[in-house]
Amino acid sequence: MQVEWYGQSAFALRTPDASVFIDPFGDVAALSARGIVFEYPPIEAGEVDLLLVTHEHLDHNAVEVIAGEPATLRATAGRHESPLGEVIGVASEHDPAAGTERGPNTIFAFELDGVRVAHFGDFGQSALRPEQAAALGEVDLVFLPVGGGPTIGAEGAAAIARELAPRWVVPMHYRTPRVGFLETEQEFLHLSDRVERIEAPRFETADLPVGGGPIAVVPAAP
Repeated sequence: MQVEWYGQSAFALRTPDASVFIDPFGDVAALSARGIVFEYPPIEAGEVDLLLVTHEHLDHNAVEVIAGEPATLRATAGRHESPLGEVIGVASEHDPAAGTERGPNTIFAFELDGVRVAHFGDFGQSALRPEQAAALGEVDLVFLPVGGGPTIGAEGAAAIARELAPRWVVPMHYRTPRVGFLETEQEFLHLSDRVERIEAPRFETADLPVGGGPIAVVPAAP
């Protein structure tokens, strides 16, 4: 399975038979108007089979930038049928105050090419609740926000990685040369057992090492 990072929390996952895009962003001029630097290239991803939106904020919900008419799940908890099979949406919050500050967030979990994936969107709770962990079950590849601010930071992300114990953890939603807010990924990597840096914004899961605890996989910023 190929994984490609488009910046922030936007990822495409592709196999020869199926594809999924998660949390696309589009026009972020409103962020610039607030003095926030957000300079990732526009998304050009082509058609996909499934489109997932973890929550309805403008840097995560630009469904219009994805070509075609993919099956789409927008911030919806529950068990859903999709072209990829069952997708589990786990209700969560964007903040540590039961969603009263920034609203709801959905963790999506699904299987693609034999890899069980979980994408945490803008997870902002102080900790993962036992019932949420139970709903996710065993996972192989986890995408976690690590930049703090409106989401969890390094310590919270590291705690989730230890609890879920996937093969790989991909940090997201952190400061890069193209984003002028949030914290960097460095503290999270310091708390990780192993780190695998990728020289491009994309990688193949078949090429990743396994064993020795969850491995932090860090693709290059687009």
